[in-house]
Amino acid sequence: MPANTTASSGQQAGRAARKKGRKGRLFVIVLVLAIVAGVGYGAYWSVSTVRASFPQTKGSIKLDGLAGPVDVKRDGNGIPQIYASSDDDLFMAQGYVQAQDRFWEMDVRRHTTSGRLSEMFGKSQIKTDEFLRTLGWHRVAQEEYDSKVSPQTKKYLQSYAKGVNSYLAGKEGKDISLEYAALGFTNDYKPQPWTPVDSMAWLKAMAWDLRGNMQDEIDRSLMTSRLGPAQIKDLYPEYPFDRNKAIVQEGAYDDATRQFSPEGATQGQAGGTPGTGLAGGAEAPDGLQSQLAGLSEALDGIPAVFGPNGNGIGSNSWVVAGKHTITGKPLLANDPHLAPQLPSLWYQMGLHCRNLSESCQYDVSGFTFSGMPGVIIGHNQDISWGMTNLGADVTDLYLEKFTADGYQYDGKVLPFKTRKETIRVAGGGSKPITIRETRNGPLLSDRSDELVTVGKKATVDSAAPDRGDGYGVSLRWTALTPGKSMDAVFAINRAKNWDEFRAGAADFEVPSQNLVYADTKGSIGYQAPGKIPTRAERHDGSLPAPGWDSEYAWTGTIDQDELPYEYNPDRGYIVTANQAVIDPDKYPYTLTTDWGYGARSQRITDLIVAKTKGGGKISTEDMRQMQTDNSSEIAELLTPMLLKIDVSDKYVREAQQLLEGWNYTQTPDSAAAAYFNAVWRNILKLSFGDKLPKELRVEGQCLNVEPAENTGPADEDRLVRECGERDADSAQPDGGDRWFEVVRKIVKDEDNDWWKAPKTRTDGETTTRDQLFARAMEDARWELTAELGKDIDSWSWGRLHQLTLENQTLGTEGPGFLKYALNRGPWNLGGGEGAVDATGWNAAGGYEVVWVPSMRMVVNLDDLDKSKWINLTGASGHAYNAHYTDQTDKWVKGELLDWAFSEKAVADATTDTLSLRP
Repeated sequence: MPANTTASSGQQAGRAARKKGRKGRLFVIVLVLAIVAGVGYGAYWSVSTVRASFPQTKGSIKLDGLAGPVDVKRDGNGIPQIYASSDDDLFMAQGYVQAQDRFWEMDVRRHTTSGRLSEMFGKSQIKTDEFLRTLGWHRVAQEEYDSKVSPQTKKYLQSYAKGVNSYLAGKEGKDISLEYAALGFTNDYKPQPWTPVDSMAWLKAMAWDLRGNMQDEIDRSLMTSRLGPAQIKDLYPEYPFDRNKAIVQEGAYDDATRQFSPEGATQGQAGGTPGTGLAGGAEAPDGLQSQLAGLSEALDGIPAVFGPNGNGIGSNSWVVAGKHTITGKPLLANDPHLAPQLPSLWYQMGLHCRNLSESCQYDVSGFTFSGMPGVIIGHNQDISWGMTNLGADVTDLYLEKFTADGYQYDGKVLPFKTRKETIRVAGGGSKPITIRETRNGPLLSDRSDELVTVGKKATVDSAAPDRGDGYGVSLRWTALTPGKSMDAVFAINRAKNWDEFRAGAADFEVPSQNLVYADTKGSIGYQAPGKIPTRAERHDGSLPAPGWDSEYAWTGTIDQDELPYEYNPDRGYIVTANQAVIDPDKYPYTLTTDWGYGARSQRITDLIVAKTKGGGKISTEDMRQMQTDNSSEIAELLTPMLLKIDVSDKYVREAQQLLEGWNYTQTPDSAAAAYFNAVWRNILKLSFGDKLPKELRVEGQCLNVEPAENTGPADEDRLVRECGERDADSAQPDGGDRWFEVVRKIVKDEDNDWWKAPKTRTDGETTTRDQLFARAMEDARWELTAELGKDIDSWSWGRLHQLTLENQTLGTEGPGFLKYALNRGPWNLGGGEGAVDATGWNAAGGYEVVWVPSMRMVVNLDDLDKSKWINLTGASGHAYNAHYTDQTDKWVKGELLDWAFSEKAVADATTDTLSLRP
């Protein structure tokens, strides 16, 4: 899961940041700059002001609407465990407690999902709101609430909203959070009551960031302006099924037990001819490249709540059966890789019925989202489950052909479906917008005046009959069809066995997740749920398609009982880490053409196999250690080649020697890891950077440092190259595991054209692999000299690879003192790209950490009280609260906290008890 990333990673600008690890800054809070002027903030931001919004965690509070007493027990980390006697009271209390700790976060989230950020932050957010309204997350969530979810789910959502609103009753902004106090200087915004749809809409934001390969669709099409089909194929290699195992190996579809002949089923052979940029080789208008490049820029305006989208989002989850564990019962691990944010995306809590009955059905604990009832990942008294992003291709872009009266489809002119909405803006004023839809979906291109102009000017002789007034781009997306994913959350929370778990998972339609399962009776399993489209033969989802031709339309969705699963496989373990779900030779449908490439999943598999070889057994501690494994696959491949290169420059040779005897681990104190990753980054830049079309190019990032002490003229020359020439338009890959596979495929071909790089002011042309590697080693040496100093004894990976936690609104923009109050860090980290300890960085922009294992958990199905968990930050969203970042130092060290579940264990861990009374 969830691998993927919302809020956004906030580290790099432009295309580099969007491609991977981009943390689009949620808000440009220009207004709060006024706080600095004319306000004695030193006095205002007193201890009493800061503490005013801290939650009451002891004593008693009366809440109208409760049927009976509820106890909220918090441990030493402020993590709440709620005890109630009815479901309604349980979820009402959950809403109240989450609002106590995180209401600012909840409020920002609902304004994001409803396209109402301008109401909080002013006119700077109008463009973002326009795009979000066009997508219609909140509108679809309302339809789901009105007509799809069960009456029971509606009751739970209503109870949760009642609890949130009980917390808000009678409070001013400064009583709720420090951020409202800051916003109050420039804005008369006041929080409005919470609604059930506010909770449901969050699943749409989650689905957006986990939507699959939309960016790959755009990029492949853009590449056709400069690269041929063979070159594009080089950059999107086939998944290595022979080396990196798929998730399902012994499951429902690896033999002849099932027969498939559904209408519309397809093996997903490549339907697009890359040379045209459109699926099926359809002729493309001359404006297609500009439309898609502009759309990529427009997508930057969408707050990425989880971080890097599509297959950029990673996660690990695996389960080991009792025959391989020291307890004789399963162990289940999960760590979703998402953008770092403060507070963490996750909220830890337990929901406990004092006595399980028809009126009180829950005894569940784990990680949930603030603003949403239930538990997303965790365990109940009988089962445990984890999630990683399946990466199914559930979006398609369609080029639409317009006429004066509508749009074309199979030779007919159809009218647009339109709706009008009004965006209200803080400080007064409003902006009306019109949203148009075709039968394929909303017109994303309408949200950009530039795209509208480009579309009108585009010409082509035969792309569509009867010239009209141009072209636009629409989006087909499964999440825009109302579904029942909220029902699935509660069904899984109360499931007692595999059959009930699978039944609940069947409703988890959007987003598609890999679900791993274990139970206290000893079974393990895997289920791929989701609403996943089937396509006509000419279209495999890898390229944008002509919207005017029904030959490229969706033909339906895969039935839930035909999605891959696995139950108690003979090998005794199941690993999911965003790799391919199943070998396409064993399955009749295309789930996606853009899997992650399996670097992490195979490493986890290898660790399990090594640990269990000869009858070895795995412990909870072993699972924890696997989660923090920081070995680099690409380093293991390339380091022996780098060591064979004859280096003449003594300073470069000095750096090269760091790699001698290195075991490819990326610890924070490793100088070898720092140097190798710099070499890898420069290999990518030299090999591919100048060959990609300018539409994919990103601005280089100057190191912005003075030359290090003792650097000579030659060294400064290289610094000029690094900080000067790099600032020109220069394409550079992001460096993820797709690029591992790209380089692996060509690395033995020493004269491959990709190794050719032009000469510069200081370096000659390269024509072979080793020449390019030598140049990359030299460039890396002087890059790190600028960044870390000339003395290699002072180098370390952690000094380059740092994590800073930023408050996702006022902490990203605004006055410095407010950032200081809200943000924390930096921390020096180990791990890296493609490692199990996936502290991601974007090679197109630098080494700063742009996504992380956002939480970690290991569930012990033999004794649930011996399970372990940790969050990235802490329970509280209040700056200066003791639980704001109290888990971070332990998280950085790879440590886990004890996870109390039974009533006795919770009682023993409790430090504060709050009684909620009717």
